[in-house]
Amino acid sequence: MEKVLGVDIGGTKIRLGIIDASGQILYEEKIPTIIPLYPYLEENILRILAEQPEVHAIGIGTHGFVDPKQGKVIYAAETLPGWSNTPVKEWLEKATGKQVEVENDANVVALAEAKFGAAQGLNRVVVLTLGTGLGGGVLWDGKLLSGGPHGGAAELGHMILYPNGVTCACGRSGCSEMYVSGTALERRIDEAGLQITPPELFRNANTDLVAKRVVDGFTTDLALVISSLQAAFDMEMVIIGGGVSEAAYLWMDELQQKLKTVLLNPLKVEVARFENDAGILGAALLVLEN
Repeated sequence: MEKVLGVDIGGTKIRLGIIDASGQILYEEKIPTIIPLYPYLEENILRILAEQPEVHAIGIGTHGFVDPKQGKVIYAAETLPGWSNTPVKEWLEKATGKQVEVENDANVVALAEAKFGAAQGLNRVVVLTLGTGLGGGVLWDGKLLSGGPHGGAAELGHMILYPNGVTCACGRSGCSEMYVSGTALERRIDEAGLQITPPELFRNANTDLVAKRVVDGFTTDLALVISSLQAAFDMEMVIIGGGVSEAAYLWMDELQQKLKTVLLNPLKVEVARFENDAGILGAALLVLEN
């Protein structure tokens, strides 16, 4: 049976998994993200290929703006220093002799959810990954909306939500990810004078007025982001993934209430089926589908 290697590159860790055509994960491991990234990535991929020679192709999902045609990282913020302008596909194909495809990490999550998860059978889907930043993946008539002249298509976290707002890692002010992400939640908690984690914030919101106000601000802003995306894409479903989604059962009802006042049309909002595995599954689909 066809086997491929899926690689999910994040700011703090890299997950690698061998996946078959049915989406079953046959082997996986997690390693810390070490800079400089490329030689370390190549070394670990070659190690796995030596142990698993039946792997015939490699799919990679990575943080940053990606040109999927060239398989090149166009821009990555300081989350991954030195990763900008890395021709990952060219270098890895030369090193391994195998087909390599590269995409943005939120885009591959969209692929995984469309093929195996919450969006099975749907054609127009927006995925929002609420982690360190706010990632976006758009499935348009069954195909990923990605690339662009600067690799920046579907960088939904960099839509400006509040002009002249909080400074983003991209250098501009007021980007959505500065209000709707794990990092944004930590800032909101700090500004409120609370000394708790985001999961504790959501748990405390029923009994603590200050925590409730923070959650109210977060869900209001997330509803605004989703509303703007609906005006652009008129999608069938929004899927919310990333670390913040793990506590979604504590804040989803409030988000749904906020959405009622800002949506143009009814819209399904679901939590991603695959949490940690979405990245490697979606990365694998880049080459399983070819």
